[in-house]
Amino acid sequence: MNKFLERLNAGETLVADGATGTNLQKMGLKPGKAPEDLVIDQPDLLLKLESSFVNAGSDIILTCTFGGTRLRMKDSKYKSRVPEVNTRAAELARKAASSRTDVLVAGSMGPTGSIMKPYGPMTPDQAFETYAEQAKALADGGVDLLLIETMFALDEADAAFNGAHSVTDLPIVVSFSYDRGVRTMMGVKPKDVAKKYKEMGATLIGANCGTTLENMQTIIKEYGETIPGFGLWAKPNAGVPHMDVKTEQGVYDMTPEDMSGYAKKYIAIGARVVGGCCGSTPEHVAAIVKAVKN
Repeated sequence: MNKFLERLNAGETLVADGATGTNLQKMGLKPGKAPEDLVIDQPDLLLKLESSFVNAGSDIILTCTFGGTRLRMKDSKYKSRVPEVNTRAAELARKAASSRTDVLVAGSMGPTGSIMKPYGPMTPDQAFETYAEQAKALADGGVDLLLIETMFALDEADAAFNGAHSVTDLPIVVSFSYDRGVRTMMGVKPKDVAKKYKEMGATLIGANCGTTLENMQTIIKEYGETIPGFGLWAKPNAGVPHMDVKTEQGVYDMTPEDMSGYAKKYIAIGARVVGGCCGSTPEHVAAIVKAVKN
């Protein structure tokens, strides 16, 4: 059986990693540069970040492929090497995970940055094909599961799920981002996500990024009330950022203790995987591990 499914079926609570983008910015990623370019340009930097989450105790680390679809990489200097970028990113994460025998790798699949017709230029077929291509490349690189994350529109998430499902039988987690309270920017509600993707065959359903830790609790609660007993995924930001005028970077104020305290609340209402999104560091992850594993 797939290792991710084995551990879920054994009743284990798993801790995912923290942020990719905001930590890479602290490590020198320049504004406007796509993190995916680092897979080719600076793989050692990615390996260092991913290894820091492994050392912090993460059970699951994500690949640096959030923007790794062909549609999102259309302006990248590596636009002709999309499958290679995804496969190499998966291999890098596998290398970081290899320092422990129990670390899983999730293939990150984020939004394309385009809106589906009739509101935007993207067609369902284009979305399906770009996500299928990414999913196959991540599977070829050796990921244990696929994570469709930070979604805000049902039609794009459908294309991602169906595209991935068409090329691999890996477990798929579907995670939406609610930046309008308990709605996404496209008006999608947690209960709609829960019903739809449970029926479609998602392994877990969840939320990431978004606004406050309190709001994430409300979202996870609505998921749990809509699909009682179904496994949930919670990976919130370390709060709502404010801008540091000197560094021109977002500052996230939630402490490791804040994050770990809420992680326990998420687990109490149904989360099987907890972690952090933007602003969350290896220190945040280590605190979550200590809180939920002991």
